[in-house]
Order: sequence, then C-alpha cells, then structure tokens
Amino acid sequence: MRSAEHEMLGSLTGREERPERIRVWDPVVRLFHWALVGFFAFSFFTGDEWRSAHILSGYMIGVLVAIRVVWGLFGSEHARFVNFVRNPVTVLGFLADTARLRAKRYIGHNPAGGLMVIALLLMIAGIVTTGAMMTTDAYWGVEWVEDTHRTLVYSTLGLIVLHILGVLLASIEHRENLVRAMITGRKRRD
Repeated sequence: MRSAEHEMLGSLTGREERPERIRVWDPVVRLFHWALVGFFAFSFFTGDEWRSAHILSGYMIGVLVAIRVVWGLFGSEHARFVNFVRNPVTVLGFLADTARLRAKRYIGHNPAGGLMVIALLLMIAGIVTTGAMMTTDAYWGVEWVEDTHRTLVYSTLGLIVLHILGVLLASIEHRENLVRAMITGRKRRD
C-alpha cells in the first residue's frame, strides 16, 4: 500500500511513513572503509614509536587497498569504479552546485566522492609503497623516500579532512546521515 491512501492513513494516525531504504554499500566496501580508518589511525599514531606494529599495519593497509581495487573492478554495482568515476567537467559542475546547495543526490558516490575515493586510494598506495621501500636495504635511510612518505601521509590527512567535510555537507544538504549509511549499508531510495 504505497499510494495516496497509505499517505493519508499515515497522516490520519499521526505517524509519518519512514522512507524506503535500499542496500547501497555492500559488506566489502563497509569493512574496507572502517578497517582502513582504523589501520591508518593506528599507523599514524605508532609511527617510529612502535616500528614493527607500524610496518605490519602498513602491510595490512596495502592488502586492503589491493582488495578495494579488485572490488572496484569486479564488485557490486555501487562499489565499481565505472559507476562513480566521472570526468573533471562533471566533478567541477557538481562542486559548483554543491557550493550553491543545489547538488543532485546520488544513491552511490557523487562525482566529488568518486574523485575522493580515487585520490585517497592513490595517496595511500603511495604511502604503502614508500613505507615498504624504507624497509629494504636499497632504500633504508634514503632521505627522499622518507620525505615522500611523510608528505603523502600529511597530504592524505588533508584529504581525510576534506572527505569528512564533504560527507557532513552532503548529509546536511540531502538530509541524510551518510555516516550511518556507511555503517548499515542502507540509504533511502528517493
């Protein structure tokens, strides 16, 4: 009973109908996201203080990134890169509409979110690569590798701040709790 009758019944009883929710983020995407948050934070705070744990965490992050890349190619609909990576003109148009609080709502990643996914994956892959290089005899103590690793870490922190601000703005603009959606995997249909 999803008709005008149902809406009228809801208004007569004083209860508003909850919007229908659909599954958007599959368990692989959600587990990847939150595991990456945890391992990145752990790696950042251990740094040089707990070297062996830091290195192990870095390798775990590398495994997570590899899984996400494979899932981005072969995973569920909203996880696949082809469904959310947009051209620069589309991303810029979306950002302009966002600045005016008139951005289109997307069920999956919006164009800016898609760009952020790719940027974060590339940055984190760079962090993992330079971190692994620093554990080898060939690059142990090589200054440019350490500097690049550090620069990528702090640049990624900047991207994380932008990501969080974007999630908050989109949550406000579209009246939708995107953090909850990344926990439950569900978003409202309309």
